[in-house]
Amino acid sequence: MATLKKYDLSGKSVGDVSIDDELLAAQANPQMLKDYLIALRANQRQWSASTQGRSEVNHSTKKPYAQKGTGNARQGFLGAPQFRGGGRVHAPKPKFDQHIRINRKERQLAIRNLFGDKIRENCAHVLEYTSLKEPETKKLANFLKALNLSGKRVLFLADQGDTDFTSLSKSLRNIPKVEFIHLPSVSGYDLALCNQLVILESAIGDLKETLGGTK
Repeated sequence: MATLKKYDLSGKSVGDVSIDDELLAAQANPQMLKDYLIALRANQRQWSASTQGRSEVNHSTKKPYAQKGTGNARQGFLGAPQFRGGGRVHAPKPKFDQHIRINRKERQLAIRNLFGDKIRENCAHVLEYTSLKEPETKKLANFLKALNLSGKRVLFLADQGDTDFTSLSKSLRNIPKVEFIHLPSVSGYDLALCNQLVILESAIGDLKETLGGTK
């Protein structure tokens, strides 16, 4: 059974949270995990780059200069790629749908595997969160400092319930390398990118459900 340390906002240890070993047993094939992360990155591309070729630029069709007698190579159109303002050669164009479909079971297995790795490596912590009336960046910065997490990529995970986390998210957004996400919306790329996890105590139920258990 894995044990996560629980802290309050001052960084003081206030207990432990247990996670059954069977919830951490998911093991994803390394190649499948790599394919999943590559697909996530590829699906973020817009594929909207578009430039004009020589047939699309707005130019006069008049010849730049006479065909013969100038000593220059013959030229027929100022919109040719070799002229300033001319069309582009092999220019990028919007492509067909490049979306890569991700199998639902593979996505779930990858996320469970990444969560399991963070927990087994003692890179996950639980925060006993008490609602902030207003943003307090200094208080959250001191919390990270107390846990020796300053300067690291830290991902805060909250539940999707009725609690208002506006003050918390605003307190975190000015701290470099720190992100705030609702746990049900987390992706494998978010987990792979961060070094440490801080899970709000109210989101432990969502975590266990994500790992294949029940709230």
